[in-house]
This record gives sequence, structure tokens and C-alpha cells, in this order.
Amino acid sequence: MQINELARAKINLCLHVIGQRDDGYHLLDSIVVFANIGDQITVKPSDGFSLKINGPFAHGLSSGDDNLVLQAARVFAKDCKGAAITLTKNLPVASGIGGGSADAGATLRAMARMTGAPLPPDAGLFLGADVPVCLQSIPCRMEGIGDQITPLKCFPNQWAVLVCPTVKIATPDIFGALKAKENTPIGQMRDQEPIGQFLRRQRNDLEKPSLAAAKEIGDCLDQINRQGSFLTRMSGSGATCFGLFETRQASEKAAQTLADSNPDWWIKPCVLGN
Repeated sequence: MQINELARAKINLCLHVIGQRDDGYHLLDSIVVFANIGDQITVKPSDGFSLKINGPFAHGLSSGDDNLVLQAARVFAKDCKGAAITLTKNLPVASGIGGGSADAGATLRAMARMTGAPLPPDAGLFLGADVPVCLQSIPCRMEGIGDQITPLKCFPNQWAVLVCPTVKIATPDIFGALKAKENTPIGQMRDQEPIGQFLRRQRNDLEKPSLAAAKEIGDCLDQINRQGSFLTRMSGSGATCFGLFETRQASEKAAQTLADSNPDWWIKPCVLGN
């Protein structure tokens, strides 16, 4: 038996930081969607748990016990003898699109399918704040510390371009540099309001400190804007940025133009949604 799961890239269409608990965890309010591209998780029954990593972004990743994929797989240790897992790393590391959390979520889904056991009751929150929403891997509103997930059943698919410049961002540093920790939550959508107009009224509170940490992000946002996107924003704590477009042709043309000008950047046209 071999189980395959796509660990879809996670995109925060908006991300509002609305508070901070006494234990240091930040309270978030975010609309999260997933791309039709991502890492690949393959799981097979085995004696003991093992992890192999390949793919264009495999370099430097640990396949040891600190990897979230192995930690997720071992949640099912009482339900099987083990699993041989392969992670094909297609997404850039530390790029604000939930790579590690998406990998953990996909592993949880794959192990549940292989063993027939239920998913963990806390939806993998102990593995990281983004794991519960990545486990769902559908459009959601994510609140609290990542533990409050509300599926957005009728959220429309969006043509997009994902762009990650050649810079890595440390998420704890960005949260640490955030000056205002109690900002307004996501506003309500008005009657018959176009999704683009609604999203433009929202924001990513981590964008400003990320821009201060890496000027490449500002350059990335400017270049996407020039391709005619109706919404351009940074995802998560960066450095990946995205642009939303009206048609597939427009997103693919933008991706090609950006790639021609920036051969060292990671650039992918995709669909965001269900």
C-alpha cells in the first residue's frame, strides 16, 4: 500500500494580529486558502518510522526526529508498526507559505488513510499553529492561536502568481518586531461585494516589519503590481508574495514576465481555493 498526499502551499490572503496572550502566543485573524501546487508526501507501511527527502528544496533539511513530518507520523505509533515516508520538497523553505505545517498536515491525512485511525482530536495543534488549517487544506478563516478554524464553503477560486525572492525570513523575528499587537479583526463582507474589493479592505499586519527586514519583499510586491494584479500582498511572515488575477492567461503571462526578469526567484502560477 502506498498513500500519496499533496501538501498544498498555504496562502494568507490577509493576516490580522489582534492580540497577544500572557504565554506569548499571538492571536490571529486570517483568511487562508491553498494552492493547487505543493510538496508531495508518500507513505508506505514499514517496520519503524523513517523519512527520505528529495526535490528541488531538499538541501539542508533534516530527516531526523526534529522534522515535523516524522513527528506527525508518530502520532499513529499505536496504530501501526511504522511508516516509510518520502517528502518531495517542491516549496521553498521558510517562505511564509506553510511548507513544514502543510507537510505535517498531509502526513496526518496520509497516516489516517493508511491505518484507518482517526485524526488527532487537537488537529495537530501541538505540532504548530498552522497545522490545523493545513490539515483542512481548504479555504478557512483561522482565528485564535490557529485553533479556531471555520471553513469558507463558497469561497471562489482565484488565479494567482506566487513569488518568493531569494531571501529567508525568520517568523519569530518578524512577530518580535511587530509594534502593534492589538489590531482590528477582519471586517465583514458587504452585500454583493466583489471578493477583490473585500480583500483590499483587509491587510497583513506582518508585512511592514517584513519589509523593514528585507527590501527584496518590497521589490517583489512592486513587480507583481506592475503585472496588473487586482490584489498584491505578502503571505504570512514572508518572503513569498502573491498577486491575484482575473484569468489564467493573465496569471501565466505575469509569471513568465516576472521569471524572465528575475531568474533566481521562485515563481509559480497557480489556482487558490478548493
